[in-house]
Amino acid sequence: MNDRHLSLDAMRGFAVMGILLLNIVGFAMPDAAYVNPAAWGGTDPLNAGVWAVNFVLFDGKMRGLFSVLFGASMLLVIQRAEASGQNAKSVHLNRMAWLFVIGAAHFILVWWGDILVPYAICGTFALFFINKDVKQLLRWAVILYLLYFLLASLIVAGGWWQSIQAAAPGADPEMVQSTAKMLASFGKPGTDQVTESLELYRGGWLPIMHEHLGIFAESLVNTLMFFTIDTLAMMLVGMAMLKSGFILGIWAPAIYAKIAVRAFAIGLLPMIGLAAWVIASGFDTVITFAAFFSFSFPFRIVLTIGWASGLLWLIGQHRDSPLVARVAAAGRAAFSNYLGTSLLMTFIFYGWGLGLFGTVSRAGAMLFVLSAWAIMLLWSKPWLERYRFGPAEWLWRSLARRSLQPMRR
Repeated sequence: MNDRHLSLDAMRGFAVMGILLLNIVGFAMPDAAYVNPAAWGGTDPLNAGVWAVNFVLFDGKMRGLFSVLFGASMLLVIQRAEASGQNAKSVHLNRMAWLFVIGAAHFILVWWGDILVPYAICGTFALFFINKDVKQLLRWAVILYLLYFLLASLIVAGGWWQSIQAAAPGADPEMVQSTAKMLASFGKPGTDQVTESLELYRGGWLPIMHEHLGIFAESLVNTLMFFTIDTLAMMLVGMAMLKSGFILGIWAPAIYAKIAVRAFAIGLLPMIGLAAWVIASGFDTVITFAAFFSFSFPFRIVLTIGWASGLLWLIGQHRDSPLVARVAAAGRAAFSNYLGTSLLMTFIFYGWGLGLFGTVSRAGAMLFVLSAWAIMLLWSKPWLERYRFGPAEWLWRSLARRSLQPMRR
């Protein structure tokens, strides 16, 4: 494996493993717990500590890293298509179209937390930026970051003001009712939404699939309004990193180390402060949502860059390590590992499988994460020693190219 592939694949492996640290909450508990730990999963010192560590170090950063890598890999595929004389735009759009289809099936049939549909949408928009140079890509990323932060801040400010108005003496009943609905969407504990989620996911597959089908259109609208802005920005950063050579691991190790140290020095203290504020508030619904959705955003960007730099330094220092080789294999099969994790975890937690939904704490859920990591590291390398692609990668490639691709090496 050449150095370029080792850097990209190992980073992708770390990212797909890291994403599960956050996604496990969405698999194992009502979705309100993803934003607010008080909604489910425990707020005792151990569980609050697990939430705080994930919030400070991983939440948003692993998805950001995965988005950066998606942007870089997308541009790499386009460059290869151009070099081979293919219509690069057609190749890319065909890949994104099938990614959207697979993601929609994943959302409806398996899990509501799918990111493939948003990635397909963002990847399509990213096509308009492929000819930009590094500075232009970074400039557009900053514009999109500012747009997202402004939108998120306006939503948080509106929610804060509405909650104050609804709590005032003599508040209009309709205002009180709409505020209760708004707070439920912010992750408020003890709402009907939490109860309904428990009933649904402890039940059979057909009701779950029917619910997912019913909310798919709404989720798509929310994706276009919110998710695409910061995700597209991260993809543009990834494209800039590829064009500059940064993400290929060819810069001096000291530069990666310096960037990582500075990024963590800038980002960690504010994130720790936000976590402490949320805990001190007793996981107040609006404060917790504000910290999660808006206030942490600038530092998530910085720490995503820190993780990218730190991992590139680590991979460069240990490129001959058997563990790095296994992580890189997990990254080469990241699509399969992502979808396989959804199938495994929904089987463990949903009512059509083992039915453990809502029965484990946040800390206890980490044991399932560790088990899934072990599976990823154990199967990916032996599989890819015999086959060219992971199963999901092979399916996507075959659909996009309109012919069954050779699988065996």
